[in-house]
Order: sequence, then structure tokens, then C-alpha cells
Amino acid sequence: MTTREQADATKVSEASDRLTANIAKVEELSQRLIAAISRKRQVDPALHGPSHELFLKAASAYFAEMMANPSRILEHQIGYWGKSLKHYIEAQQQLMKGRVTQPPPDRTPKDRRFSNPLWETHPYFNYIKQQYLLSAEAIQNAVASLENLDPKDRQRIEYFSRQIIDMLSPTNFLGTNPDALEKAVQTEGQSLVDGLENLVRDLEANDGDLLVTLSDREAFRVGGNLATTEGSVVFRNRMFELIQYAPLTETVHATPVVIFPPWINKFYILDLKPQNSLIRWIVEQGFTLFVVSWKNPDPSYADVGLDTYIEEGYLTAIAEAKRITGEEKVNAVGYCIGGTTLALTLALMHRRKDRSVRSATFFTTMTDFSDQGEMAVFLTDDFVDGIEREVAEKGILESFFMSRTFSFLRSNDLIYGPAIRSYMMGEPPPAFDLLFWNGDSTNLPARMCVEYLRGLCQDNRFAKGTFEILGETLSIRDVRVPLCAVACETDHIAAWKASYNGIRQMGSRDRTFILSESGHIAGIVNPPAKRKYGHYVNEDWPELPEDWQAGAVRHEGSWWPRWGEWLARRSGGRVPARVPGAGGGAILAPAPGTYVVEKPGD
Repeated sequence: MTTREQADATKVSEASDRLTANIAKVEELSQRLIAAISRKRQVDPALHGPSHELFLKAASAYFAEMMANPSRILEHQIGYWGKSLKHYIEAQQQLMKGRVTQPPPDRTPKDRRFSNPLWETHPYFNYIKQQYLLSAEAIQNAVASLENLDPKDRQRIEYFSRQIIDMLSPTNFLGTNPDALEKAVQTEGQSLVDGLENLVRDLEANDGDLLVTLSDREAFRVGGNLATTEGSVVFRNRMFELIQYAPLTETVHATPVVIFPPWINKFYILDLKPQNSLIRWIVEQGFTLFVVSWKNPDPSYADVGLDTYIEEGYLTAIAEAKRITGEEKVNAVGYCIGGTTLALTLALMHRRKDRSVRSATFFTTMTDFSDQGEMAVFLTDDFVDGIEREVAEKGILESFFMSRTFSFLRSNDLIYGPAIRSYMMGEPPPAFDLLFWNGDSTNLPARMCVEYLRGLCQDNRFAKGTFEILGETLSIRDVRVPLCAVACETDHIAAWKASYNGIRQMGSRDRTFILSESGHIAGIVNPPAKRKYGHYVNEDWPELPEDWQAGAVRHEGSWWPRWGEWLARRSGGRVPARVPGAGGGAILAPAPGTYVVEKPGD
């Protein structure tokens, strides 16, 4: 046997050994997969998708259209058949001409899911891609042409149709994904073994439910390389820890700032790392800053409602900030649902003639829910009834459901794309701080969850002036303090036009509205040094948000400096910097505290 033949034999033997080892791993992982799936909990079907009523409405509308206007249905069908047949004939002609490796003309639109060159050059993959996109177009056209549908039903049918279309993309299946097939060949099947390991890991971590791990959980540690701005926990109760941050200037503005983040996620989105930390930036501008870190509730919090968040959360935090600084007023900031509840708190304080808040800032805040944006598809009775039954039984809405819901609003980016990379390509999740935070979500107390969904989202009682809480009937017009609102142009959770409509109805005579480019997170976490996203300002308040936008002036760069100047004008003169714990005040823990890192039940 020659040296070359020996080398070839060795390679074949090694490949055979690797294949044997991978087959053994697949068998082992298959057993773990079955065990993980067997542990899957039984969940109310309403939490998995819309009720059958929605599908019946869609089918009824389609058949009604077929009976009333058959020519339109035929036009759609013939158009789709014609395109599909033309594509098939063109592919056949290429084969007849001997052009086996050359696909037919491709008139389909560009789609970043199909970025591999093989989707354009390989006849098999190109044919599948074109047929998929033609079918997707046909479905969307059919749905768009349905008549006699309630606008909310139409929005939901369009949304869930897109979900089905996205789910059936050929990129989501191994046999029709050239990237995954190429890597499987290159790695001699190791990528598929690694992908199966990733899949089993995610199923085991979620008790048989599938939630794709978006970020390397070992790459970050809250208080280690995230949330590192220096500060101290200076107050704690069952609802929150109050963090006072150490000053970075010799003097500070007299009026302290208190930030109320959402309790759907954790506060450190505002303090991921020094370069993009809004918390650090505020301290650098010479403000005494307090931030609320909410408790992640367990079932013992089942009876906690919005009134509890207001009384034991907002009002207590404001009182503590006043006590610690010796000031009579604070400037308050609320983010997302934290802003919604800040508005409720301000309306209650107005009723009680409590003047403790000098100004308020709202980040991506909804207060008028007549336009629910993309979230509307999940705010109808079929879903909310299921949530109400779930929390009545469990005492909480587990973070899993909220994470999954928000992910489906951007399914290609947060579900299918990561699943392809993890399960088909066998890649480890990336070390991405924003995605790490996104996966570190929290539970919601039962009573609060139902009050928010029924009273605010569905019934819109705050905007209607009929929201009852803590013995008062609150109205959006009771928000009278000077305010600044920041909304985000492509926000898929708190649509900027809905945010504008709510702020416009508030009773304050001193109002500023800023529209930041980008979305719910990136539009807020937008440090000036990056000069990444601009913002729009318009001092007028026309009735329609579209008119506001038409008259707005775009400014380069972050809105942070503009807001900092606005806040400084409402924060009094300068006083010596305040150090947490000075004068014998309590220091309970270093920032970021204990609530942000503990698990429910700790």
C-alpha cells in the first residue's frame, strides 16, 4: 500500500469513527429530547394561539367573498396559478436546453432570509425560494382582499397569516436550507449533533416548552460586567429596592431624579455597560439619581395590584428620595409600563393635592390604548381570558409567556433566525448583552396583570376618565405637571402615534414631545457618543400625530442632551454632591442590589 493510500485509508477510518461517535451522541440526545418533551406542562390552549373563532371569521369572510364576488377570487387564483406555472415552465425550459445548473429568471423581491448565493444560483434552491415567495404573496393578497371584517379582526388575520407564512419559510427546514446543509457536510454532521444538543438544552431549561436561548448566559454577570455604575441600595420593601447612585460631579442639581423602569423586565437595560448606560450618563450630568429595582414576584404576590405598585412602589420611592435628600420635590421618570403607572400615580397625586413631583418624563409610554399598535393582536378576549384563567390558578403570569409573546412580534429576528443558527447550524448563542437582558424577564402578579389588561388595555378607562384606584377615579387629564415624552419611531410595543395621543390629552400646559429614531430599546438606549440615531422635535401639538411628524424638525444624534437640558431647567440650583449613606443613612447592599439577581422564591 502506498503512502497516499495509507493516508486516504486513515482519513476514511477517522471519518467513520467520527460518524460512529456522532450517531451515538444522537441516540443519547434523542433519549434526553423525549424525556424533556414528556415533562411539558399542560397549559391553557388560549395561551398558545388565537381561538378557533378567528379562523372561522376568516373562512366565513373568504366564502362570503367567493359567493358575492367570484370574479375577484378567480382573478387571485388564476394570477397565482399563472405565476407558478410560468415559473415551472421556465425551469423546465432551462433543463431542456441543457442548462442544468442555471435557474430560470427570478423576479421575486429581495429577502435577507435568502442571502446565501445558492438561493440565486442553484436551480433546486432557487425554485423552492421562488415558489415560497409566490405562495406567500398569494396568501397575503387573499387576506388583504377580504371584506366585511371588523378592523381588529382584519389586523389579527393579517398578523397570524404572516406568522404562518414566516413559519413555513424553506429556511426553517434542514432539507431546504443550504447554509445548514453545507455546514453539516463540512463538519461531517457535527453541526447537527451540536444543534440537537442546543435544542435539548433549551427544552430542558423550559420544562419541555421551546424558547430559543438568544445569548450566551455565561458571558455576562449582573453586577460584574453589566449594571456596573457605582451606587447603593438605600431602601427596600417587598416591592422594590431603591438604588441611589454615587455622584460623579462635585455639585449636583438640588432636585433628585427617580426612575421607575418597567417590571416586565429588569432595570439594567438602562445600565448595560458604561458606554451606553443612561444611568451613568444622568449621574455624569450632575443629577442625584435614584432608580427603582422591582421585585420579581412569585405566587405569594398573587393579590398585588396596580394600587400596590403605586402605594408601596411609586409613592414610597418618591417619599424616600425626598427624605434622603431633604428636598420637597423630585423629578420622576417612567419607562414603558413604568411610565403608564407613573401617569396613574401623578393623576392620583393631583387628586390628593400632593405636589411632590416637579416634572415627569415618559419613555415609550402608552396611556391611551384606543390604538394598541401591533400588541392589539394579543389583547382580545380569547388571549386575555386564557391569561386570566392561568393567573387565577398559578398566582402569576410566568415570564416565559411574556418573552414568547414579545418574540413573536419579531419572529424572524427573535425566533426563526436564532433557531436556525442554534439548532440547524449548531452555533452557540452569541455573547450579546442586549439579548442577555432580553432573556432575563420577570413574572407578573395575577391581580395586577388582569387589571392592566382589562382596565387599561381593553377598556381604556384611564383615557376615558373612569379608572378607579385607591379610592379615587382617575383621568388622563389629571396629569398636570410639566412633562417630557420620548417615543420611538419603529416601536412595536408602544406605538409612537398612540403615545403621542395619550400625552396630548394630559392636562399639563408645559409639554415636550420627542420622537427618537429606531425602536423600543435602541431608541432609548442611544448614547450621544455613538451618533447613531437622530430625533424629531415639534413645539406644536396638532390633533393628528401625522401632522406633528410632518411639521417636526430632525436633529442629528441622541435626544439625551436635549432632555438633559430640559431636566436641568426644572431641577433647581446646585448643591454639594450627595453620597449614598451620608449622615448615617442606611446602606443595604451595593448596586445593582439583590432583587435584580435573585430568582422568584429566593
